[in-house]
Amino acid sequence: MDINEILQYLPHRYPFLLVDRVLELEPDRRVLALKNVTFNEPFFPGHFPHHPVMPGVLIIEAMAQAAALLSFKSRGVKPDENQVVYFAGIDNVRFKRPVVPGDQLLFDVEITQSKRNIFKYKGVARVGDEIATEAELMCAIKSLA
Repeated sequence: MDINEILQYLPHRYPFLLVDRVLELEPDRRVLALKNVTFNEPFFPGHFPHHPVMPGVLIIEAMAQAAALLSFKSRGVKPDENQVVYFAGIDNVRFKRPVVPGDQLLFDVEITQSKRNIFKYKGVARVGDEIATEAELMCAIKSLA
């Protein structure tokens, strides 16, 4: 999926759209997505001016956006303005390596359980061969109308 297709599935926009491309997607199983981390990211001037590091919560958010793409593609539907994916839980998060400008984050997210509109995932964010972050996520697809 290129950025144009991603924009059809996620409501996020700059500066909060954190997935640049989907490299692999196996419906009902897993997604491999990437984020190019550049010095121009809006959070770097404040986190931290002397040593820029991507905030961990944004790494988790990017992982969740990849998971949302997987969920919608697995269901075979495109969301409309009346649907949104919310976090329902985040467990066993581990930050193992800082993510800095110039890194390319690869998100490998797999569905571990799904029931109606509730999905559980296991995600790993890597920079090259190094694990940057691991987490278990739970998300719910909700209708706003």
